[in-house]
Amino acid sequence: MLRLIFLLFAAHAVCDYPLQGDFLAKGKNRHTPIPGIPWYQCLTAHALIQAGAVYLITGSLILGALELILHWIADFAKCEGWTNLNQDQAFHYLCKLVWAWSAIYFVLP
Repeated sequence: MLRLIFLLFAAHAVCDYPLQGDFLAKGKNRHTPIPGIPWYQCLTAHALIQAGAVYLITGSLILGALELILHWIADFAKCEGWTNLNQDQAFHYLCKLVWAWSAIYFVLP
C-alpha cells in the first residue's frame, strides 16, 4: 500500500504542478479565462491528466473516473473561492489515500 500511496502522491505532484502549467492553471478558472479557450475545456483537460495518472497506477477505470469527477469539482471550488489552495491540496491527497486503499482491497485482488 505504501508503494501505491507514494506513486499516487508523486503523480499528483507532477500532474498538478509541471504538467498543469500556466496555461491550464489560468485557463481553468472561469473568472480569468484565456480568450477564445473555454474554461471548462482547460479544467476538464487538467482533471483528465490527473485521472489518467490514477488509472495508470491503479489499473482501475472506475478509480480514474472518480478522480476525473472529484478533481474537476475540487478545482472548480478552488477557482470559485469556496476553498483555498491548502484545502484543495488536502482534498486531492485524501482522494489519493482512498484510491490506494480501494486499489489494494477491491481492485488488485
